[in-house]
Amino acid sequence: MAEITLLSKAEAREGYEFVYEGGGPVCRTCPYRHACLTLDPGRRYTVVKVRSVAHPCALQETEANVVEVKAVPRSLVVDHRSAIVGSSVEVGRYPCRRLDCPNWWDCAGPSLPAKQRYRIGAVTPGTAECRIGRTLKRVEAV
Repeated sequence: MAEITLLSKAEAREGYEFVYEGGGPVCRTCPYRHACLTLDPGRRYTVVKVRSVAHPCALQETEANVVEVKAVPRSLVVDHRSAIVGSSVEVGRYPCRRLDCPNWWDCAGPSLPAKQRYRIGAVTPGTAECRIGRTLKRVEAV
């Protein structure tokens, strides 16, 4: 299901991907904030449709188009007991210092938010390698 937000005219094109960082201080008084600030900070989105409606944006100091966006699935590693298609799982950076682990970026890397909820869409068969002995599964989640 697509969500609605506002993007500058330069960014408002189908296929454009971005990581939503949240609003700025100027957004608190914006009359369009309820349409614009609806996404999850730290999550990657792609534009699926650009609508013809535009509104002034004080944050970007230009006009912004109304766009429909969809969360982009990301690859994660989760505890094997949580790896169930359709389930919701809270994922955050795991305190691991094994930078030589092939799953470090998806488990403890800086691209992961501190904590965020994901819905699991697919589970890869087999276990994902963990250099500190955890039993993990690789999943695609939104």
